[in-house]
Amino acid sequence: MGIPVFILAGLLVHCVFLVSIFEIYFSSPLVHGMTPQQTPLPPPAKRLVLFVADGLRADSLYELNSNNTPQAPYLRGILENNGSWGISHTRVPTESRPGHVALIAGFYEDVSAVAKGWKENPVEFDSVFNESKYTWSWGSPDILPMFAKGATGDHVYTFCYTAESEDFGAQDAAELDMWVFDHVKSFFNSSRSNQTLFSALNEEKVVLFLHLLGIDTNGHAHRPNSREYKENIKKVDEGVKEIASMIDNFYGNDGKTAFILTSDHGMTDWGSHGAGHPSETLTPLIVWGAGVNYPQKVTSQFFEDNFLKEWKLENLKRLDVNQGTLPLEYLNNSAHFKAESMFTNAVQILEQFKVTKHMVKKGISLNNSCCYVPLSDSEQINFLKKARLYIQQQKYDEAVSLCKTLINLALEGLSYYHTYDRLFLGLSIAVSFVGWTAYVILVIIKTHTNLTKTIQESTVLFYSFAFVGMIIAFFLLIQTCPWTYYVYCLLPVPVWYAVVRELPLIQDLAANLLSLRIGQSMGFLLVCALGIEILVFSFFYRSTLTIGLLVFAGWPVITQLWVQAKTTALIWTLLCVLLAIFPLMPVVGREPNIPLVIATGLLTLLISCFSLTSLCNSKNKYRNNEDLKVHFYQMLSVALSTYVVSSTHDSLKNKQGLPVLNQIISWMTLVSSSVLPLLSPTFLFQRLFSILLSLMSIYLLLSTGYEALFPLVLSGLMFVWISMEQEALQHYGLSLKPKLAVFNFSYATDITQFRQLHLDDVRRAFFFVFFIVTAFFGTGNIASVNSFDPASVYCFLTVFSPFMMGGLLVLKVVIPFVLVSCAFEAVQVTTQLSSKRYSKCCFCISKHFFFLVKDYGSWLDIGTSISHYVLVMSLTIFMMLMNGLAQLLTTQRLELPRRTKHHFT
Repeated sequence: MGIPVFILAGLLVHCVFLVSIFEIYFSSPLVHGMTPQQTPLPPPAKRLVLFVADGLRADSLYELNSNNTPQAPYLRGILENNGSWGISHTRVPTESRPGHVALIAGFYEDVSAVAKGWKENPVEFDSVFNESKYTWSWGSPDILPMFAKGATGDHVYTFCYTAESEDFGAQDAAELDMWVFDHVKSFFNSSRSNQTLFSALNEEKVVLFLHLLGIDTNGHAHRPNSREYKENIKKVDEGVKEIASMIDNFYGNDGKTAFILTSDHGMTDWGSHGAGHPSETLTPLIVWGAGVNYPQKVTSQFFEDNFLKEWKLENLKRLDVNQGTLPLEYLNNSAHFKAESMFTNAVQILEQFKVTKHMVKKGISLNNSCCYVPLSDSEQINFLKKARLYIQQQKYDEAVSLCKTLINLALEGLSYYHTYDRLFLGLSIAVSFVGWTAYVILVIIKTHTNLTKTIQESTVLFYSFAFVGMIIAFFLLIQTCPWTYYVYCLLPVPVWYAVVRELPLIQDLAANLLSLRIGQSMGFLLVCALGIEILVFSFFYRSTLTIGLLVFAGWPVITQLWVQAKTTALIWTLLCVLLAIFPLMPVVGREPNIPLVIATGLLTLLISCFSLTSLCNSKNKYRNNEDLKVHFYQMLSVALSTYVVSSTHDSLKNKQGLPVLNQIISWMTLVSSSVLPLLSPTFLFQRLFSILLSLMSIYLLLSTGYEALFPLVLSGLMFVWISMEQEALQHYGLSLKPKLAVFNFSYATDITQFRQLHLDDVRRAFFFVFFIVTAFFGTGNIASVNSFDPASVYCFLTVFSPFMMGGLLVLKVVIPFVLVSCAFEAVQVTTQLSSKRYSKCCFCISKHFFFLVKDYGSWLDIGTSISHYVLVMSLTIFMMLMNGLAQLLTTQRLELPRRTKHHFT
């Protein structure tokens, strides 16, 4: 298989591996075709008023101020005198859309919605709003439209402010909530002169939804412990009081209105959300009005946390719920009503179970092999008959208990059928993984060693694998499986066929390995395994990177390289130790430090001045004034970025918004920095330093603290790494040491100069992957959504835009990656080894995480394991793409047209 074909096949196979995890673990749980169920008894409330304070933490609402006064006096009075309260436990990802879907639609969000920024409906779903007679909603354009879009008929009405209003740099984000309260008041006032609207408001099954985004916006902009966040809570408390009073008066205090105040998610102390920290998953829930229990006095109650004592609510019964599920303890109604409600709920979930079971079994031709025994058809009938009999005999407690048992069994059955093919698909992908890893190793050995190059051509072998493929395809066909199953299940066939064809190479390799000393071979394998495990552990514990870097610091001493290059080895050791500090620092964004960002900009300028002076004093015959101009422009760009960071954060601190001039400079810097390196000379260190200056201009604009220093230190280590690899090459006698000062990227692509693979090249590939992982995790755990701080993009925009902000944050993550890739490109060409050969070595390291994916434990554990897998698979694909980008940035040069001098005589 040729190199281009191998690379193309590698991309294709890795894309299949990447997508497969979503088919196996993240397929949509929603089913359609159920018959709607309704409780036969009339509900206690005619209307529901739902307040969702976006981003409101439970502790922020319930805790008392320093003078023992409540943060929200009205709501505190409600939970003490009029209603029930508790904590609503949200689930990962703690984002606005999945939180609202759980609250209003009663299920945990289909993960495919993330690809649409949590805005559109990737699948249709039912909701409380859809089942209402009328729903009126006010609030964010990011949340309200998704429930109106999925509704049948024309009875869900939305009133939204403009997207531009969601500005993190605004003077007071609480104005968003004031807008909602004012428009609700205006709406009810207008109904008095609009008979049609007045009649609609007096119908039954009316829902009024107030989405309050100000708290979330202030939390992102100023942090949850800020004065702005707490003041916003007070304004919401006052607004809720006014709206509740107005609605009660409008309906003549008929006692038919139920009120709910809750939140979709919380927020970390550093102003982010998305992961599973308690500050993100614990949200308040206060319910009062028609059909709701009054406060229940208790002498003691047990919870694992100490919140009750902190909030001074030990004597009021706390009723916790999981988001999307409401316990009976909140209801103030007859035992008959509760029993009927539970029976209806059980029938609804059982209907979902039946539909899911039918979808799975219709393609199974193996009789009852896939039957979920605890809920066979006869058991379902027995449960329903027995529950209905209990209700008729007025044994309501027994009926409720039986219905809860039925609900639990139905949910377990849903999970059983939903994950029925998981083991089968997982084994198929695992077999492909092992086969592809083996094939990559064989290709590396075959292409870059002196072992046999022949392959086993056999017609019998080909037809044998073809026959196996036909059997698998026939098995899938009779079960009417989706087309993706064919891809996952047939992939092992060509992969293992390619492996078996290399049987002569495998035999030759085995013979060579047996001829080696066992101790030497085992030692090498042990070091390789230890290195891979360090990489794996770094995904879970950032401090592992510190250990690895400290080991790297001792590399010149261990290999005796320091003897021939003492100064270079000393600098390498110092930079390794300095870089090792970053993984021990707090995750980026939790402690903003703008003065440090400014200091980093000034340090970059100082280093640039030394470089410019050195360039001016050099006697390089290839140097010209145009090169000096490019260097000067890049220094100017760094200076402007430093100014913009300082000016922007001062402006936002004073609540004056993002200055337009600063925004223009930021976007112009982003665009120009991608071009300026291509105008610089292609001499090794000049081009690499030009790339560093351009990327530092962007990185400074995206920095809020110590992470601004990270690419500077990382690049310093990369420059020294290039020199150290030259020393290593000479140390092992593989090549003469080239003069790096005059080494030119554009003349370094002669394939005839490439050498055979050496054992030390495995170490170089490992160094590269380790530095890549360090570039990703050195300043935070990017596998966790809450590692990202929206303040990082404030120099570019402050108005909420998930895709734009997400793109800029991804760019911030990629910049250190680009620096490492460009340095590695320099290592490759100066050590005379093809970049494609190194890429194959890196393939083998990324397979470990597939076997660490979890489908058990907490949702946070499952989500983290899958995000790690996706990250590693994306990294493998991305390394191949970044290799091309690194070659472009290092070898290509744009020539600007020069003015021709005219001489007149």
